Amino acid sequence: MADAALALNQVLSSVERLEVDENTKQEDANGDGSSSSSVQVTCFTDLVDDVTFHFQIIRLANQIYAWIGCNSSKLGRLYAAAPTRPSNSVSVSSILGGVSDNTGAGIARRLVLKTGLNVIVACNIPKNSPMLEANAEKKLVEKLISLGYTRPKSS
Repeated sequence: MADAALALNQVLSSVERLEVDENTKQEDANGDGSSSSSVQVTCFTDLVDDVTFHFQIIRLANQIYAWIGCNSSKLGRLYAAAPTRPSNSVSVSSILGGVSDNTGAGIARRLVLKTGLNVIVACNIPKNSPMLEANAEKKLVEKLISLGYTRPKSS
């Protein structure tokens, strides 16, 4: 448990070092604007059916970190999901927060299918709230599409 807390503190401290303005800020690894491997941070809030959702998306070279907060700014449970080869299925694991529930794990799995990237999802949507989950995932996917982070649909 101490190792997980240490790892989480390292991730959070590295995120805090990024300069973030209200919408989106790109920060190059070299700091000179010439690198193609940049970090994009997007934060937004949306009100759906009298419920406030807070979102943060961090786009790294081959990974997306997404945080979904429901009426609070708590981290919530943390899930990692990645495509597995050669079967093109998705593996999901609960990293922080105890036993996996279907809320964040399902969102993480579907985001991998939509993006083709490794995904880390932090989610504090209450359990047994399928409409909240669906609304939050819909808003997150809409934003990922608008940012160009999803794969094109195959015809």
